[in-house]
Amino acid sequence: MSDMKTGLVVSAHSADFVWRAGGAIALHTAAGMQVTVICLSYGERGESAKLWRQKGMTLDRVKTSRQAEAQKAAGLLGVHDIQFWDLGDYPLNLTEAALFRLADVFRAIHPSFLLTHSKEDLYNHDHPAATDFAQHARILGQAHGYKPEQKVSGSPPVYLFEPHQPEQCNWKPDVLLKIDSVWDKKRAAIECMEGQEHLWEYYTRVAQQRGAQAARNSDDPCTWGEGYQRVFPHVTGTLA
Repeated sequence: MSDMKTGLVVSAHSADFVWRAGGAIALHTAAGMQVTVICLSYGERGESAKLWRQKGMTLDRVKTSRQAEAQKAAGLLGVHDIQFWDLGDYPLNLTEAALFRLADVFRAIHPSFLLTHSKEDLYNHDHPAATDFAQHARILGQAHGYKPEQKVSGSPPVYLFEPHQPEQCNWKPDVLLKIDSVWDKKRAAIECMEGQEHLWEYYTRVAQQRGAQAARNSDDPCTWGEGYQRVFPHVTGTLA
């Protein structure tokens, strides 16, 4: 393992990391961090309606298209490693083998943080399934009895990114991330997701709203932001 800091993003579908965490990814990669993105699914059933409206569309073509979009977006955001696990969609098929595979990712990269989905989502059950899966793997990576010959993972903070309708998902941001310096990268990455073009302006408005909230809670001007909800307490030696 190198001394370079790393981050891990577990995305239920191939577009989720772009809408919800593209700014955080771009900020940290610009600072020299290596960020790994795990796409558990291509979103081929529930998040590819535009593609399925095309005559003669097939499942393999949908997957190929969504992977190409996500790879292009990841390149713009500076992602170090993007992986497509193809675990199904609506529902995700989160097997024990996949759990051990993700635990091995924690052990391999020792991330400084984990970004993943909200704990609840009435509109997409794959999302809370993904966050439960990711946090289970985090715990397994910390277990001394799992592959005891390896160094155990640390205790990376877990940040839950914003669901599509937060008021329906019991999600409340307690971290507002200023992304002004990388907003152009995030917007360009958003526009890579051609299969869900209807969401481009929606997530632009979300970024503006979080930016406005950040500006009201800070002395620094802010136009563009992302919201996150912490899972674990923030440990600090000072409140200043």
